Amino acid sequence: MGTAADGSRRRPALRLLCPKTSILSAPSPSLLWLVGSPRFLQPITVAAALRCLHSLPDDGPFSPNLPHEADEIRGLLVRGFDIVGALLVGTSNFEADAGRALDLARALRERLFGERASHGMAGGCVDAATGDIGFLVSESIGSEAVEGQEVVWEDEPARLLLEKGCLLRCQLPLQVPLYLPSDEKSAGNEARFSSVIESTAANLRGPHASYLVEGPAATSEESHRSVILHGSDLNHVSCDLPISPDSNARTLPCSEFFSTKRRGLSLTRENADAIQVTVLSNQSFNSSKAGSPVPVLKYFPAASANLRVISLKLDILCYASGDIPVAAAVSELVIPGLSDQLSIMKKAIVSELLGQQPQLCPYHFVPPGLLIPITAIYDTRYGEIEEKQSEVRRNLHFRLGLPLDRPLLRTCNALTFGGMRGDKNPSRNGSSILRDVHKDIPSSDVSGGIMSLIDGSYEYYHYLHDGIDDNGWGCAYRSLQTIMSWYRLQQYSATNVLSHREIQQVLVEIGDKNPAFVGSRDWIGAIELSFVLDKMFGVSCKIINVRSGDELPEKCRELAMHFETQGTPVMIGGGVLAYTLLGVDYNESSGDCAFLILDPHYTGSDDLKKIVNGGWCAWKKSVDSKGRSFFLKDKFYNLLLPQRPNMV
Repeated sequence: MGTAADGSRRRPALRLLCPKTSILSAPSPSLLWLVGSPRFLQPITVAAALRCLHSLPDDGPFSPNLPHEADEIRGLLVRGFDIVGALLVGTSNFEADAGRALDLARALRERLFGERASHGMAGGCVDAATGDIGFLVSESIGSEAVEGQEVVWEDEPARLLLEKGCLLRCQLPLQVPLYLPSDEKSAGNEARFSSVIESTAANLRGPHASYLVEGPAATSEESHRSVILHGSDLNHVSCDLPISPDSNARTLPCSEFFSTKRRGLSLTRENADAIQVTVLSNQSFNSSKAGSPVPVLKYFPAASANLRVISLKLDILCYASGDIPVAAAVSELVIPGLSDQLSIMKKAIVSELLGQQPQLCPYHFVPPGLLIPITAIYDTRYGEIEEKQSEVRRNLHFRLGLPLDRPLLRTCNALTFGGMRGDKNPSRNGSSILRDVHKDIPSSDVSGGIMSLIDGSYEYYHYLHDGIDDNGWGCAYRSLQTIMSWYRLQQYSATNVLSHREIQQVLVEIGDKNPAFVGSRDWIGAIELSFVLDKMFGVSCKIINVRSGDELPEKCRELAMHFETQGTPVMIGGGVLAYTLLGVDYNESSGDCAFLILDPHYTGSDDLKKIVNGGWCAWKKSVDSKGRSFFLKDKFYNLLLPQRPNMV
């Protein structure tokens, strides 16, 4: 805690790296578990807040079902992160409730790790009306809890977490043999399975286990570092070992496994980096060299026993400081993490030993609004759109405070390590596709307007892209491709963006067009776009009709509401022209407005500067300062407003 200049104890601060919304937008009343990394971050630093989902019947949200909470959070938390406190939201009785929150945090932590926390912990209250946080801090086991001084919301939370931190990843596929009596209803089956799993976990530190540790894929100019650690040598290492980049494997720091050009941990979905740890089985190990030879007795069950092979796919992440020895990270984080995941999978499988075995697969995510990675274990027997799988994701969304109309925790959103994702942003001919080109454009000339914009990323499709000459007829196709890219990039669908011919084939298949339409240069409009989106993405659309381009400003309020609630790109079609609308800037008092237009009629190269300077993505007014009309007065317009699916 430290000492002030006058010799008194300095009151501690609560440092928050998580977004304010994760705490201040929590339901009232509710209980939040505070997650930090006391080994590697400053004391009482909160990296994430998890909502409590399970309360005791009839006791309210401040009485959690701790066994149920611990079971779920154990699988969610990446090793290296820990429970550092709890907050009660919607209470004003600070003296009683802050102490209760602290006691609950201690109890949950003990259930998670089997021992009381030696690090500092905080318990506090959040005033739902003002957002004020009051808290108590206990520095260690048995220390007196003292009132905290201030709450500090860090300005650069990602830098504090990622600059000196690193991830270790270990994947371990296992085929676990389980011999069961021919009487499969034997009451001892669960005990037999538990014994096998416990033995497997114990072997992770045994003489036959070795660990190959490799840095992330290096550039062509650099080679990655690797070492081998032996399981029996990891029992007496700790984070307190002195580190040395030139010493043996036991004292080599984690930072030595990354490129010298590295400027912090990458946690982007498309390219996360991690030290890879591979478990090896050293069958050539000679036990006689470790001590006196000991005879080994192996028992093979008689033919009356049935053999079941339990397939497990372990995949864990661990968070550590780059300064600690990699041997300590493997010993204190990776091996316990593997043991934890074995235990979690055992609980999920044991009730179905005699039936169809669950196909459990871990995935790692860093969804928007969360700074730390989390792990979700899905049963892949169920498809992602099946209700059972959707319910699992919905509960995770609740716990993490994520919106319930975005598929943020689907498997296609999982972290990809080592830059191996093949569909990062390629076009059909292998060239890159520009994304989010509106972010660099000048502001509109609307005085006092409120901007309502697209929510999420999209790709810019325009004339002549992908080597297809659609100049003069393909603008609506290009607008549709941009809309499809939005649904793909927001992970609502894994369907690739369709080509012109594929779009035409869909319209023929649903009976909207005759077979001769495929391969033609015929135009399509808002109605056809809605048919394709419904068929390929299950997306419903709203269509707005206006009799003249002069009437479009009258729809600005409705369009602003669309972008605020749906956030999808809009197609505007009138006469022989189609555009993609990315937002509006609207002054409700004066009626002045501007439209953010992405123009598919551009025929040049994907040069962002050229596109912006040429006005191909720009704010357009219905009538500009020189009296010129952007939208035609004598043309009828249809506006296609695709809706955001309500799904997780």
